[in-house]
Formats: sequence, C-alpha cells, structure tokens
Amino acid sequence: MYKPNFFVVTGGPGAGKTTVMEELRLRGAVTVAESGRCIIREQLASGGDALPWRNTRKYSELMLQYAIRDFENHKEAEELCFFDRGIPDVLGYSRLIGLNEWDELRSAASCYRYNKRVFLFPPWREIYCTDEERKQDFELAVETCEEMKRTYGALGYTVTPVPLLSVRERTDYMLDFLRKEKECGR
Repeated sequence: MYKPNFFVVTGGPGAGKTTVMEELRLRGAVTVAESGRCIIREQLASGGDALPWRNTRKYSELMLQYAIRDFENHKEAEELCFFDRGIPDVLGYSRLIGLNEWDELRSAASCYRYNKRVFLFPPWREIYCTDEERKQDFELAVETCEEMKRTYGALGYTVTPVPLLSVRERTDYMLDFLRKEKECGR
C-alpha cells in the first residue's frame, strides 16, 4: 500500500521532531505521534517489560504493531499526514540494537509505503536531553540518526535533512520544500 500523502519525520532521539510535529498540528496538518514514548508510558504504568532497556524484542514488536495500526488508521486520509517515525524506523532500531529481523517486520517495511520523501532531523547537541523515557546518550542519538538514514535509503526513500533552525523555521522549511516539489510536479 503506497500513500504519497504520508510523510515520515525521522532521526535520532532528542533532535526536535516532536516539537515540530506539534507546530505542524497547530498549523492544521494531520500528525501522528511517535509510538515509542506511548509504549514506554503504558509499560511503566502496567509494570510491563516491553521497554527498550528491558525486553527490546517485545518493545520492537509493539512498535511495529503500533506503526502498522497508525498507518491503517489514516489510510483513507487524502490530506498531508506527517508521521513522527514510520515502520522503517522499527527496522532501523532493530538493526541498531542487534536484533534479528523477523519476517513480519521486513514484510511491513516493504508493503506499507510512505511518500518517498523522508525528513531527517539530525542530532543537535544543544537541545538534546534525557528523561525518564529517553535514556540514550547523545552518541547513541547520533548512531540512531545514521541508522535511520541508511535504513530509509536502502528501502528506496529519499532522505532530506532538516536544518538546525527554530521550530517555526524548521516547520516552514518542510512545508516550503513540499510546496516546491508539488509545483515542480514531483
């Protein structure tokens, strides 16, 4: 299933993706939140172990389920939809932590296709911070960003880095980029 109106926002943790997603939402865009933090909150509240620092396989499987659900829940949408991470992020994450890829993951990354244009948020040390849900250090954030770039590229996506600018300017950059592509008929 190919959805040319679905745009993924990816990169390492703590690079400002979620803040820009909120700005896009405030401007009227359809946005889909990252599932990772939701899963962590649910697991912590229920005493579950599907956490990135406990049971990475179970956590990855839940991320895939949520990502497929999010795609399916929006498949009828015709307007632009921005996803804070996509199904290929689960593949990249699994590679990053050394998990064996499983058939359902490979199949989902091939079958559920977003617009070929993917926006990559590079690591930004000045805004990076950890919290109860984000425990990775900055070096792992850099590695994560590089893996997402490799994974999306290997799947045939065109990865477009978003410059380190203010939230408003980053949002403008993405929307202007898409407007110009549309004007050029891409």
